[in-house]
Amino acid sequence: MDHEALIKKGRLDSGMTFSQRVLALTARIPRGRVTTYGTIAKALGNPRASRAVGQALHFNPFAPAVPCHRVVGSDGKLTGFASGIRRKAQLLKKEGVEVWDDRIADRSQVLSAQALRKS
Repeated sequence: MDHEALIKKGRLDSGMTFSQRVLALTARIPRGRVTTYGTIAKALGNPRASRAVGQALHFNPFAPAVPCHRVVGSDGKLTGFASGIRRKAQLLKKEGVEVWDDRIADRSQVLSAQALRKS
């Protein structure tokens, strides 16, 4: 199976680049849930790489199969979406995520690194 197919299924492979691994973990985020850039970095074993995660998601060629709109800042703030924050909020609300003032209202909707690794 090629990397594109693995990424879209949320599966990691030892031959993947950092960016490909970011995209694969992002594909695991279920509808109605979010996670943070830092959480993805931590799940990949590099907790200081949250900016690199954001950079990888900025160039996401597989949207919407890889739902980068489900990744938020560590404080729950909606950040970094090519179609704009308003559109990101609309997509999340449509999926059942509560958003107030461009922030995730219910922090229980945020997945942990452990949950991402297990998915």
